[in-house]
Amino acid sequence: MGHSRRTIAAVAALGVSMSLAACGSDSSGSGGGKKVQLALVAYSTPQAAFQQLIKAFQKTTAGKNITFTQSYGASGDQSRAVASGLKADVVDFSLEPDVTRLVKAGLVASDWNSNPQHGFITDSVVTITTRKGNPKNLKDWPDLIKPGIQVITPNPSTSGGARWNILAGYGAASNKGANKPAGVAYLQSLLKNVPVQDDSGRKALQTFVGGKGDAVITYENEAIFAQQKGQPVDYTVPASTILIENPIAVTKNSAHPAEAKAFVDYLYSPAGQAIWVKNGYRPTVSGVAGADKFPKPTGLFTINDLGGWDKVTTEFFDPQKGIVTGIEKSLGVSTGK
Repeated sequence: MGHSRRTIAAVAALGVSMSLAACGSDSSGSGGGKKVQLALVAYSTPQAAFQQLIKAFQKTTAGKNITFTQSYGASGDQSRAVASGLKADVVDFSLEPDVTRLVKAGLVASDWNSNPQHGFITDSVVTITTRKGNPKNLKDWPDLIKPGIQVITPNPSTSGGARWNILAGYGAASNKGANKPAGVAYLQSLLKNVPVQDDSGRKALQTFVGGKGDAVITYENEAIFAQQKGQPVDYTVPASTILIENPIAVTKNSAHPAEAKAFVDYLYSPAGQAIWVKNGYRPTVSGVAGADKFPKPTGLFTINDLGGWDKVTTEFFDPQKGIVTGIEKSLGVSTGK
């Protein structure tokens, strides 16, 4: 990524995998301006936040004549779909390589991350989410590799959240990569305790709240989302965990680049960031109301501490020789995406 470590200033119903919903029409608006329809393509978890953000944006002068189609799914799948022709004016993904794929395809400008937030619209951290009351006392990474413990996490071949989860455990067990053998051994033990791997973080959460597993590794915002929806879960932010940084970008082939930029600008505004915070996300701009509610892990690290996405993606997730790919194959897990 190349950016310096930032200080932390800080989705509708469970089980959404892929949806396409249009808001409004393309007819002329009441204000005399022609309505413009933008296509938003995003990863699975922020759907509920976007429902609120879009409504709030449409109440502004910049957004009053803008309508949206929305598509949500596993981050890697969504990125590949856009690369293969899925219409998108704005893309919001779980992790930076899913935008990089579109840069390489000529669909997103190479300077997409040149703003002060380096292209990241929200932050989060990886947490351990358990049943209400945490009956098995699962609070830290070593607890998840105990014999007989079932851990839910999605498939890293499709899910950006899964990659964050895996790298959080690896980084904690390896002292941010300083002891690679210890980190790899930890991943081998962890993935042996994973009975099922869904294709997205949202589906993995649904699997857990549906009764499967003793813990689910999640984004902090997903754990908060589950609690907001009345699910009987608790969550712990481990002392050592990774900073999740979620990128957003306007596509180069957007038919309405000015309107798409106006929407993204709103998402970065204090009003937009406050809505993100209410949905459990950590803001990427300072001075946002409610940002002080998030705990600050003493051992927080970033993807840069592990060598950056280019190194990590090749080393861990390469379809042929990646460390995690090899572990998954040895366990009979699909690595086909």
